Amino acid sequence: MSTEVAIIGGGLGSVAAALALLQRGRRVVMTEEYAWLGGQLTSQAVPPDEHIWVEQFGITARYRALREGIRRYYRDHYPLTDAARMDRELNPGRGRVSRLCHEPRVADAVITALLAPYRSTGRLTVLQPCVPVAAEVTDGVVRTVTVADPTTGAETVISAEFVLDGTETGDLLPLTGTEYVVGAEARSDTGEPSAAEVADPANVQSIAWCFVFDHAAGDHTIARPDDYDFWRSFELPFWGAPMLSFVAPNPRTLAPEERTMIVNPAADATGDPRFDAGDNDLWQFRRIAARQNFADGFYDSDIVLANWPQLDYVSGSIIDTDDRAVHLLAAKAQSRAYVYWLQTEAPRPDGGRGWPGLRLRGDLVGTTDGFAQAPYIRESRRIKALTTVREQDISIKARGYDGPARFDASVGVGMYRIDLHPSTGGDNYIDVECAPFEIPLGALVPVATHNLVPAAKNIGTTHITNGAYRLHPVEWNIGESAGELVAFCLESGLSPQQIATDDTLVERLQGRLSEAGVELHWPEIAGY
Repeated sequence: MSTEVAIIGGGLGSVAAALALLQRGRRVVMTEEYAWLGGQLTSQAVPPDEHIWVEQFGITARYRALREGIRRYYRDHYPLTDAARMDRELNPGRGRVSRLCHEPRVADAVITALLAPYRSTGRLTVLQPCVPVAAEVTDGVVRTVTVADPTTGAETVISAEFVLDGTETGDLLPLTGTEYVVGAEARSDTGEPSAAEVADPANVQSIAWCFVFDHAAGDHTIARPDDYDFWRSFELPFWGAPMLSFVAPNPRTLAPEERTMIVNPAADATGDPRFDAGDNDLWQFRRIAARQNFADGFYDSDIVLANWPQLDYVSGSIIDTDDRAVHLLAAKAQSRAYVYWLQTEAPRPDGGRGWPGLRLRGDLVGTTDGFAQAPYIRESRRIKALTTVREQDISIKARGYDGPARFDASVGVGMYRIDLHPSTGGDNYIDVECAPFEIPLGALVPVATHNLVPAAKNIGTTHITNGAYRLHPVEWNIGESAGELVAFCLESGLSPQQIATDDTLVERLQGRLSEAGVELHWPEIAGY
């Protein structure tokens, strides 16, 4: 199969890159391992983690169209109350983590609609299910990528002028010989205050296998997992309780704290996310359907997405290891044990134990076992880039200033605290106040490979700064700007390295990005 651009991996950044390229008239082949495109927003089932200004500024026009498409889908197809229908900033789940908590399959429907015209014309071909297994590279140019159906083994060889790596863990980097870093760098390498003394490639943020549930009449208790006793006693030294509990460290203070879970509460909790992470009550934290937004009696129960600290799997990395399959199975086993604990042993506010009425809703995430199609992955391999973003570039404390962190050759903006979950190397949370930051073009350009561009969490960040650049709107902006960069390369006959090192060409690229609705700079605001 031959095309202008191959996008390997169909995550959120890949979708953004594809839209940018297709709207520039380019031909694209995209591959994806799972049934839904959209990665962390869909197959991983995680509603968007966003900054507090998202309704006013700080995202791209295409990302705003995605968000408004999700709201429009609810208005068109769901029996909303009059108040919810009129709410310009409708939050279907009223979750605390975001101003837009929604069902992952609604995001899948909207993404499908956004890409539908280009699939119809044949300018976009999507191969599913497919994973990359090999690549042919000559003199730093990727000539072909071979993808395989993981169920049948059938292979397809894709030749393309440019290749985007939109996989969740940067899987094209080792296959193409693109230089990369994985895991934690040493402080002597990066100068970062929060970096470890010794580098550890196996030390990455935990993954989590999410699930969706509601509460219904009857007993919906799953079969007792064979490994339940193991998980029931599993405890990390800094956690303050077994993982099967409502206890977890406060990411900002590291003190263990007891969470609550009020099933189908009558009223919502509120708080400023700059000072309150919103995770004290697990039910409301990532709720994706709130009954009060819909016609009276339409929902018997709220619907909740579980992506909670207690699901964080820290017993091994899934990157550059022969034990990847073992760790994926174990991560899901940890989540399955937590479901059983919630149904049978979790302390209820009324003094009882367990909620047998908690019901897994695999139908809402496209699975039969009740769990998301894919694990939620927070950290990837990262290219050795022309520019590497370090903690001292964006940390408020390290900079001594809470205003925007600017870079030469910005290709977008983002904002999130430097938020690292407990890691496979035994680290507790690392949570650092962050300035509103920009995405430097050099972070999207490998030092050597000429026609490969990252389009996800695999850009030139460190283990530390990945904690801020990994969230939904930033990944989308990365992918969109990567797509615009490659479209410019195809039109000009130049490489990403040539464009990134020429000030005049950088300005031309930035002009194209601004035309497309990509914000390049923040107003003068304070981070948190």
